[in-house]
Amino acid sequence: MSTHLPRLALTAGEPAGVGAELLIRLAATSLVADLVAITDRAFLERAAARCGITVDLHDDDGSAQTERRPGSLRVRHVALAVEEIPGQPDSRNARHVLETLTIAADGCMDGSYQAMVTAPLQKSTINEAGISFSGHTEFLATRANADVVMMLASPELRVALATTHLPLSAVSAAITRESLERTLRIVHAELRSKFGFERPRIAVLGINPHAGEGGHLGREEIDVVIPLLETLRREGMFLLGPLPADTAFVPVQRERYDAVLAMYHDQALPVLKSEAFDRTVNLTLGLPFIRTSVDHGTALDLAGSGRADPASLIAATRMAMDLIERRTSLA
Repeated sequence: MSTHLPRLALTAGEPAGVGAELLIRLAATSLVADLVAITDRAFLERAAARCGITVDLHDDDGSAQTERRPGSLRVRHVALAVEEIPGQPDSRNARHVLETLTIAADGCMDGSYQAMVTAPLQKSTINEAGISFSGHTEFLATRANADVVMMLASPELRVALATTHLPLSAVSAAITRESLERTLRIVHAELRSKFGFERPRIAVLGINPHAGEGGHLGREEIDVVIPLLETLRREGMFLLGPLPADTAFVPVQRERYDAVLAMYHDQALPVLKSEAFDRTVNLTLGLPFIRTSVDHGTALDLAGSGRADPASLIAATRMAMDLIERRTSLA
């Protein structure tokens, strides 16, 4: 009996960036998945020409597929407002970007797609169009009416974030007992359901240097983090910490946990990206569907050159496929 391919919604992100070129290079691989690009068809044709790659683009009719030839890509056409100029974002295309995300997310929720994989977008361009927007993660959380957590994962390390796109001066106030508990519960549940850890081991970083050093370098650990960890441990969660961030990633420590919860964006991500930039995937935990993404930006300086490296998008697509397979096996 034939087996249907996993059906993935792909978004191209910022039209002036490298997203469409990455999608074309992804389509040229032999990945065994039904790839559906949600964007402007002519936009993809121009990207293919810039990459020097021949791609068979055909309209998506929603039918299940049992095979895909390398170089084949289905398209759900969403027109650009204006033709892209590589490297020069145009706020007139902001609504196009958001429409593609909406179609992909809604399609995942109604069963049209089994996961969505997103190329990078330019937040500033969307804000310049007069639309309040802080990122994929926050947009999808609102669309799905879900509490979510951002995680970046490589084959060697998984890092979840207690706060995401905040100025450093706002981090401490944003980490409350309630917000931290919500985050840890989501991470714990998703490590079990998505990654298959029966009893996930989570390392929780301190907010302050040396995890506060007993209150000498800040009281957030004493007042917020430690009491919560003690409560959740009594429920049976395996939680390490709070650990000083400067030593949490040394090899002997990494053997002790399955994932890290960092307190702010730049506390742990430099470690992850410096050692596995082309193999790191951005996941949104807590959504009622699978969403993965690249771990890099729009690379406006490379846009139009056809030289952008698709490694992170390929890794994101492979992870989406793995998560679909694991979910299917547990159903």
